[in-house]
This record gives sequence, structure tokens and C-alpha cells, in this order.
Amino acid sequence: MRASPVRVAVAGLGYWGPNLARNFAAIPGCELAWCCDEDETRLERIAAQHRGVEVTTTLTSILEDDSVDAVALATPVATHAQLALQVLEARKHCFVEKPLARSSAEAEIVLQAAERAGRTLMVGHLLEYHPGVRLLKEILRSGELGQLRYIYGNRLNLGQLRSEENALWSLGAHDVSVVLALAGEEPTDLAAHGECYMQQGIEDVVFAFMRFPSGLAAHLHLSWLDPHKERRFTVVGSKRMATFDDMELERKITIYDKGFDEKADSYGEYITRSGEIRCPRVSNEEPLRLECEHFIACVRTGSPPLSDGASGLRVVRVLEGLQRALDRSRQ
Repeated sequence: MRASPVRVAVAGLGYWGPNLARNFAAIPGCELAWCCDEDETRLERIAAQHRGVEVTTTLTSILEDDSVDAVALATPVATHAQLALQVLEARKHCFVEKPLARSSAEAEIVLQAAERAGRTLMVGHLLEYHPGVRLLKEILRSGELGQLRYIYGNRLNLGQLRSEENALWSLGAHDVSVVLALAGEEPTDLAAHGECYMQQGIEDVVFAFMRFPSGLAAHLHLSWLDPHKERRFTVVGSKRMATFDDMELERKITIYDKGFDEKADSYGEYITRSGEIRCPRVSNEEPLRLECEHFIACVRTGSPPLSDGASGLRVVRVLEGLQRALDRSRQ
């Protein structure tokens, strides 16, 4: 017997919501049932793109529909925790765009609601589903790079100015999730500095530092006020080094056989090694499609998502700590 489709609603049709709707509508075994937004013009546009989909200006209409299995939230960050609670209390599975909440206290409340409801809670940490990031994680776990020493990431652009969040929360949620996934641990020391050039009280550029129990260090440069467009991570290990560059069309992962080797004829002296450079093949599958497919699979099987509520809480906890450090740096 063929299983009935998972009926999904998407709430929030600004920049990212239509992309979620497009992907859920195209996944076999999934049905895009509802779309919700306060802006009726957006609803008209989505209704024209997805024939037969119900549209509404209120989330209540969706929550009262017993045939809806899951709701994906792509609403403003300030509403994430509150709306996720409503979805889970209506006993529907919930996908929340990053970050899960504005504070770890809010995030913990959402996790508890998911546990009480026995429903899937997944956070949209998109980069964790990127084939390049997943390959980088596999390379790291294989031991090819040796002991992980430090990571640094650049997420830069002359991008959209945001009034509701700074560069740390807008851009850093992506990169913090990747750093935590690669590290496999949470940082113990956090530091951050930033500047507000375009809007008072909202950092356009942030430099964030994390130190982990293993000795790993990580640094993030986050800015929407920069002449370069970069989305790159560099990972330095004791044996080799690697980069993930999402702006590259083909060479998204590069592994460098570079490092220091101890001299055979002396004690405590090292010589540099510069060997081959290779670029393993990376799948060109759309990360968002993989993320949406993963959510539907978890709803069907009850398996915990890769970026589950606990993962979302960890990211918020680190962002919260970095924000406190950022606040201290202004004093």
C-alpha cells in the first residue's frame, strides 16, 4: 500500500519562504497544502505558482486543519520561537528557519514543547546539508587532515542591510552551525568585536573567536559591508589542510598536502611540506532540496534530524555568548 503524502504548510513568504514552498511541492511523497503570509500580494503570487494550494493570512487556519502534518516557518527571527510553540502545541511537526530563537531560554522552551508533543523539530541550518560541507566533515572524520587545529570562515558581501538583527545573528548562524558540526564540541571561550557603520546599534561587521576544550580555535569574519563576496571555510589540521569555497562552481573542496614535518636527522626541528593539491568531486545537488527531503524523511520515520532542536539550541547558545562578548567590547 502506498503511504499517504506528508502534507506541509509554509508560513512566511518573504525572501526564503517561496524557496521552501518550491522544494516541498516537488518532493515525491510530499504535498504543499497551505501557504501563509500577512501580505495578500505574496499570497496571490504563490497561489499562481502552485495551483490548488490553500492560502491564508493567519496561521490559525493551518493549525486547525487536522490534515496538515507539518509546518515550515520562514517568518522573521523574532517570531520563530513563539510560532514554533503554536505549531508543536497543535501537534504538528515543525521546521524552523535559522536561528531557532533569539535566546537559549526561548530555544529550550521550544525543545520541551517538541518533546511533549512527540513531534519532529528541525532547524534550517542549510549548510549542514550542503554536499561540500558534508564531504569536508567526512574528510575530517577520516583522519586525513590529522588533528584539527583551527578553523576560520569568511561570510562577506555588500549585502542587504537588516534592521532587526546584526551580522552576527544574520550571517553567523550559518557559520557557527558548521563550526560546531566540524568540531563535535561546544566552545568554552568566546570573544567578539564589531562595528556599526550604517545603522546605530546594529553591527555591519563582526569578528568572532571561539576556543574549544580540545584546543581547537575558530575565527569568523562576518560582514554585509565588504567589496568581496565570500562564503569560505579553511580547516587546518596537523597533517593536511582543506578549504570549502561555496563561490567556486567546481572546486568547492580543495585539500592541500601542506604542513610541517619533523626533520629526520635532528630533534625538535621542522621543515615545511608542500605536496599535491587535489579537489574531490562534490555533488551539485541543491542543499535546500536535500534539507527539505531530510525533513520529510524524518517526519515519516521518526528519526531525529541532523539539525534537530538540540543542535539549534547549541547554535543559539553560542550566538548568545558571542553577543554578550560583543556587548562587552562596546563598553
